[in-house]
Amino acid sequence: MALKRLFALAVLVLLPGAALAETPVERHGQLRLEGTRLVDQHGEPVTLRGMSLFWSQWAPQYYNADAVRWLKDDWSVTVVRAAVAVHHDGYLDNPEREMAKAEAVIDAAIAEGLYVIVDWHAHEPELEAAAAFFARIAEKYGDRPNVIYETYNEPLNTHSWAEVVRPYHMAVIPRIRAVDPDNLIVAGTPSWSQDVDIAAADPLPFDNVAYTLHFYAGTHRQELRDKAARAMELGAALFVTEWGTSEATGDGVLDRDETRLWWDFMEANGLSSLNWSITDKDETSAALRPGAAGEGGWDDAMISPSGLFVRAWLRRMNQAGD
Repeated sequence: MALKRLFALAVLVLLPGAALAETPVERHGQLRLEGTRLVDQHGEPVTLRGMSLFWSQWAPQYYNADAVRWLKDDWSVTVVRAAVAVHHDGYLDNPEREMAKAEAVIDAAIAEGLYVIVDWHAHEPELEAAAAFFARIAEKYGDRPNVIYETYNEPLNTHSWAEVVRPYHMAVIPRIRAVDPDNLIVAGTPSWSQDVDIAAADPLPFDNVAYTLHFYAGTHRQELRDKAARAMELGAALFVTEWGTSEATGDGVLDRDETRLWWDFMEANGLSSLNWSITDKDETSAALRPGAAGEGGWDDAMISPSGLFVRAWLRRMNQAGD
């Protein structure tokens, strides 16, 4: 941990003008959990807000330094998420190709002073491949305070916590901790990362592990917020690594009113979050319009209604600071 703090301080010393415009990592440094809250190197509560990239095999054009830089400068994100696809011509079929995309985003986030979630974007457990993947990420980047590990995106509703998901995490997380003892880990939960209360009732025996909560405002409403509240009452720290303004399909209605209720809930509970997603796919949850360039530089005409709505919130909240 001391090495990571020194790294954050070194960036301040070496970068001209850094003190005038601190990056998120310069400001907050090493993250850790205190109870249900995420805190920074000073022990102060911190709430990260940012954007998730789309499935890496289907929107690879946004996995680059220019796009990450634009998200920091124009969208005011403090965290980005590399959604490393596992199936469907993803990592299992092309491990070096998908690893290169992950590393491009991680390297860009480090250069920009952002936090970065490395997401094993799968619905089915692939324990051995995941363990090897995260061991490799930890070996290369485990000394950087920027990195957050998301070990299992969305286990299906057929994968129980007791029989499938918890044993999976019990095998994968030690592979990370063998190399990186203290960076934050976010563990997926059953039913597309919604059964956080079930996970909280039988928690993982590791430090600095939060549980994944996902929602789509057009589908998930007060019932899911109640589940999240129960999980926090049981002592679980939650991290919303993926949320959408749309229905759970990624398409359908753009539900602004319900999104605002979720924003209020997340802010009231200090929950960090990332919106799904930076892609130009022709669907409601996509932040960009079809044909938007891969390198950023998007004017308002190239941003979708959802993207404009979310970008305004990110600017307002992140520019105000925590």
